[in-house]
Amino acid sequence: MSFEFFGIVYAGQEALELKDLVRSRAVAALPVAGRYRAIDFILSNLVNSGATNVGIVTRYNYHSLMDHLGAGKEWDLSRKRDGLFVLPPFVTNQTPGAYRGTLDALNSVRNYIRRSPQENVLFIDDTALYNTTYTDMIRAHMASGADITVLYHQVQPVLVEALEGVERVYLYANDEGRIWDIEVKASLPRTRMMSLGAYLLSKRLLEQLIEENVSRDRYDFVRDVLLRRIGDLKVCGHEHRGAVARIDTVQSYFAANRMFLEPDTRADLLGNGGEVYTKVKDEVPARYGANGRAVNALVADGCIIEGQVENSVLFRGVRVGKNAVIKDSIVMQNSEVQEGATLQYAILDKSVVVQRDRMLAGSERFPMIIRKHGIV
Repeated sequence: MSFEFFGIVYAGQEALELKDLVRSRAVAALPVAGRYRAIDFILSNLVNSGATNVGIVTRYNYHSLMDHLGAGKEWDLSRKRDGLFVLPPFVTNQTPGAYRGTLDALNSVRNYIRRSPQENVLFIDDTALYNTTYTDMIRAHMASGADITVLYHQVQPVLVEALEGVERVYLYANDEGRIWDIEVKASLPRTRMMSLGAYLLSKRLLEQLIEENVSRDRYDFVRDVLLRRIGDLKVCGHEHRGAVARIDTVQSYFAANRMFLEPDTRADLLGNGGEVYTKVKDEVPARYGANGRAVNALVADGCIIEGQVENSVLFRGVRVGKNAVIKDSIVMQNSEVQEGATLQYAILDKSVVVQRDRMLAGSERFPMIIRKHGIV
C-alpha cells in the first residue's frame, strides 16, 4: 500500500538561549559542520524519504534562510509540480505575523495544507540534527494504526539531568509503544525518551486539530493537541537509533559542531541514513603555509592556514595568520584570525576579525561568542 506524504517544517523557533548566534538569522539557518546549515539535515531527511512537496514556515530573521534555500534545486525540490515552498508570515490587520505557537503557524498556512495533494503530513518543529529516512517510521505508523506517530531518541541519564530549564519534550510510553504521558520543559524527567519534534499524521486530522484548537484560543501543538488529546487519540512513538545533535543553546550548538570531529559520529550524521544536501558554493581547496597545521579539525574549502588549528571547525574562507593558534573553537565563514592571535573555546560568527596578538578564551561550558562582523 502506497503512503504519500508532504512535509511542513516550522522554522520559527525563538531559541533565546542561542543569544547572538540568532540575532540576525533563524535557528534553521545556523551554520554547522563547516559547510552546512541546520535546515539541510531536515530537508535531506525528507527528500531521502521520498517527499517531493515541502513547506518551510518562517517567522522572523528568515532572509538568510531564504537566500540559502533558493528554489530548492540542491534538494531536487525545484519542480513543476510540488516542490519547495517558503511560507513567511502573512501580515494583515487581523494577523500581525507574530505566531503565538506552532498551531497558530500551521493555521496561517492552511491554504498550502489544503492544496497539497498528499493525504498525510510529516510536521517537524525541531531543528535537531540527525540523519535518517522516515521509511521505518511510516511503516510503524501504518502497522500500529496510530493517529499520530512521534519520532524520539534515547538520551543518557546524565544528559537529561543537565538539561534543566531547556524546553524539550519528554515522552512516556507503554510496552506497545503507545505514549501515555508527556512532559515539557521538565527539570528532572523520569524518562530517557526525548521527542525529535517530528509528527506523522493524516492531513484530514491535522486540519481538524487546527480548526478545533485555534477556534478555542489554543495555539501550541504539543501542549494543546498532544497533551489534551493523549487519552482519546492513539499517539505512538518511533525511535531513531542514530546520532543526534541539538542546537537550542550556545553550549549544545558548540557541542553539536564538535560531534562532527568524531569519525563514527560524523559518518552517522553525514551519510549512514542518506546523503546530506546543501547549497553548492565553489571554492578553491584549503591552502596551508609552511608552518600551517591542522589536527583533528574540519577545515572547509577556501581557508588559508598559516598557524595552528586543533580540535576546531573552520568554515569557508577563514584565514589563520602566522603563529596564530586556534583550539577547541568554531570559526565561521570569511573570518580572520591574524598573526599571533590565540583562540580557545570561542565561536566567531561570520566575517569576524581577531587582530594581531589578541587572546580570546572561554570555557567548554561557556564558550565565548563574537557576533557577526565584529572586530576584536
